Amino acid sequence: MEKEFFKKPTTYVGEVNINVTDLDKSLPFYQEIIGFSILEQTDRKAVLTADGKTPLLTLEEPENVLPKEGRTTGLFHFAILLPSRADLSSFLRHVAKAGVQLGASDHLVSEALYLNDPDGNGIEVYRDRPSNEWNWSNGQVAMSTEPLDANSLLAESDHEWEGLPKATVMGHIHLHVANLQNTETFYVDGLGFQIVTNYPGALFASTGNYHHHIGLNIWNGENAPAPAENSAGLNWYSLIFPDEKSREEKVKNLERAGASIKKETDAYIVKDPSENKIHLLLAD
Repeated sequence: MEKEFFKKPTTYVGEVNINVTDLDKSLPFYQEIIGFSILEQTDRKAVLTADGKTPLLTLEEPENVLPKEGRTTGLFHFAILLPSRADLSSFLRHVAKAGVQLGASDHLVSEALYLNDPDGNGIEVYRDRPSNEWNWSNGQVAMSTEPLDANSLLAESDHEWEGLPKATVMGHIHLHVANLQNTETFYVDGLGFQIVTNYPGALFASTGNYHHHIGLNIWNGENAPAPAENSAGLNWYSLIFPDEKSREEKVKNLERAGASIKKETDAYIVKDPSENKIHLLLAD
């Protein structure tokens, strides 16, 4: 994992906050299967971490919670980036032993495993190939969905899985949206991302020449509605800006485009055109 894609001057995803229908059921999955540790916990909320200090994922059980809705905007998956291929090898052996149903893909830039939490919230766990092996042409990075060589991956390491390594980060988030055109305008003209891959029905955006910090797709249908606020799925995710000047510039861009922005303590809060909520934060 190359850390320059997740530090200044890059803008990147910091934390993801999701609703679950039963916190007591979800926590063992996220601790024992995924390998998070609990940073803070109340009756209806748990903040999860890999390094013991940085929140990566927060689970909330809202009042009158509803099951995850289909064919809406919102979370497709959040993606946990492991530091090395050996870590992904250990994770694959661990989840296979636990009998977890998995999807797997080689995306050329990365190798990825896919699974769902007990509520159907999508999760990707992946490792990046070195960036000097990514193929760029005219500002676009080559990505594909090929079969993963699971035998090669398993042969990479024989270490037992001991939970998420401390250097784990939230690598990216992939969202269902209602319209690609206004979504592209929001993320590119507003937030300053670059579109680095066009895919059938999807866009992949990043800063700093990463393969993608954000995926955006209309695979749930053009003009899909937003889910209910109390349904399982995405509450919000955070984008970490390198400095106040950069963040203020993007806030002004969004306001000029008519976005409604709220200031709360250390965050600006905005919704994209598909009502996916984003907290705009500053790097430490």
